Amino acid sequence: MTLAIDNKPDLDAINPMLEASEPGKIVEWAVAQFGNDLVVSSSFGEQAAVMLHMATAVKPDIRIIFVDTGYLFPETYEFMENLRHRFNLNVWTYRTKNDPIAYLRQAGEDNPTWRKDIKACCGVNKNEPFERAFKQLKPKAWLRGTRREQTPERKNFKFINWESRYNCYAISPILNWTSRDVGMYMKKYDLPYHPLVEKGYPSIGCNPLSCTRNVLPGEDPRSGRWAETDKTECGINVDNSLDSANL
Repeated sequence: MTLAIDNKPDLDAINPMLEASEPGKIVEWAVAQFGNDLVVSSSFGEQAAVMLHMATAVKPDIRIIFVDTGYLFPETYEFMENLRHRFNLNVWTYRTKNDPIAYLRQAGEDNPTWRKDIKACCGVNKNEPFERAFKQLKPKAWLRGTRREQTPERKNFKFINWESRYNCYAISPILNWTSRDVGMYMKKYDLPYHPLVEKGYPSIGCNPLSCTRNVLPGEDPRSGRWAETDKTECGINVDNSLDSANL
């Protein structure tokens, strides 16, 4: 299977082929097609080791885009360093332009109504650094660990699509995997979970103002993200219509 970038590939023809492929084969195909113009993103969240292991097994020096919002859990930094040393990861860290403490103070960290407009915080502290990474690194394709079962917005994702915001192709090798599939892969290769998983955090993002809380028995695994708001995506994988580049 070939992918001619200049000729605007027929994604309607390519995606059915990827639907029938194993994730590892999709990564191999992506590396063969894009080489050094391929990146992988990671938030170093609960199951980050899966995509990092899968990508580096094929391309050990692949660039890994990591956004440091300034609000991450200490355990996230610890987890990143552990994986960095274990797999000799080529991590490219992009940070918010804001002073994290000053931003919360200006936004009104004690104001409960600010939590309802938390999209703005993601926009300037997470989306903008991510978009900046793509402008600077100029990849032609991006591997991501999105899965259809995670959120309603992701159910209709394709294995590969053109992301105009980042001017590159987005490829989701484990799109069809369930949590059980992820667990089996991690067990097979003895991969670690984020340390907060065992404390009841099955989905891990930023720390302040309950942007991430632990999940109670019977709750959806992602119910701890942006709890008590209608927000379900940070805006990186699903466009939240916030022009973060101008913020």
